[in-house]
Amino acid sequence: MSTNDPIRDDAPAEINDLEKLMLAAEAAASRKALQMTAIDIRKIASFAEFFLVCSGTSTRQVQAIADEVMDRLKKERNSRPLHTEGFEAGTWVLLDYGDLIVHVFTEEAREFYQLERLWRDADRVALPAAMTAE
Repeated sequence: MSTNDPIRDDAPAEINDLEKLMLAAEAAASRKALQMTAIDIRKIASFAEFFLVCSGTSTRQVQAIADEVMDRLKKERNSRPLHTEGFEAGTWVLLDYGDLIVHVFTEEAREFYQLERLWRDADRVALPAAMTAE
């Protein structure tokens, strides 16, 4: 599905959730997000389907990444976060879309919280190499 295709209402929710994850990852990559990791939490949690975790080198970049994710999901999926946290401080921005939770950290905050370690039992979702190149 290209980013200009309409949302497929007839597609299983799992496909739409995965497409939303990939669109968020593409948006974050376009703002030079670092160390992007996609985590499938469906087998171990019921509050969401996927996490997208990434880093920025400064609070301004973290905010720019979060802005781009919100803009792209709004424009291309008509999806708005149910809840956001941390945007003003910019060290850890959380965007909660219900099925997808996006975490954008400064490198220092990511090292401190070690979110991937907390969710190490969850499956990882492969992202295209171009999105994860640093």
